[in-house]
Amino acid sequence: MGLDGPRFYDDHDVFTTYQRHRSRDESPNDTLEKPDLLDLIGEAAGRRVIDLGCGDAQIGRELLDAGAAAYLGVEPSENMLRLAREALAGTSGRVVAATIEDWVAPPASADLVISRLALHYVDDIGETFRRVFAGLAAGGRFVFSVEHPVITSCNRAYEHGGQRQEWIVDDYHVSGRRVTRWLGGDVVKYHRGIAEYFGALQEAGFVVEALREARPQRANFLREETYQRRLRIPLMLLLAGRKPG
Repeated sequence: MGLDGPRFYDDHDVFTTYQRHRSRDESPNDTLEKPDLLDLIGEAAGRRVIDLGCGDAQIGRELLDAGAAAYLGVEPSENMLRLAREALAGTSGRVVAATIEDWVAPPASADLVISRLALHYVDDIGETFRRVFAGLAAGGRFVFSVEHPVITSCNRAYEHGGQRQEWIVDDYHVSGRRVTRWLGGDVVKYHRGIAEYFGALQEAGFVVEALREARPQRANFLREETYQRRLRIPLMLLLAGRKPG
């Protein structure tokens, strides 16, 4: 069956494993996704930021420290909400309990919308992108990361010594629901190809400014072995779009 994103992260055993994975050195989130995300965001000073599927909201505290005018995280998982509130304590940042699908931003209420590795849990990506577009002020930007489609396409892989060493890409052009074994549990994700993400942004009205595949940079890694392994396959896809005006 598989659990949807919020229920998956609210499973005690899954969440415990997740926290252990995120706190390890050379985490892919820190070595691969975050450097590209921050580069695509650029200057944060003065911007009103909305973060869809904000998780622990640590990025919100960083953006506020960098001069962001406001930060609002949207997060449905109770476990993640707890961490987010702890991270934002003592700042002007806020977090609301809602799913990405259900929450609607007031028109033109943000200058920057971000989402980190959360949109592959969303079925109707086109509707989500249209809502983001409406919530941005003219000239506002949307920067997001997702699991790379070569990963979401198929859950089968060959493991040696507890680590994936060979990845299987299958049913790539068959978009839709996937049940993936991850962190000791089964979670529902939605696969779509690179062109589908790109096209959905354009159809929502965005001018697509950048597309990246989180290419590893040696300076971000402690170990040569880890760096070489990350060169083998892209783990994350990032896109940036701008609302004209």
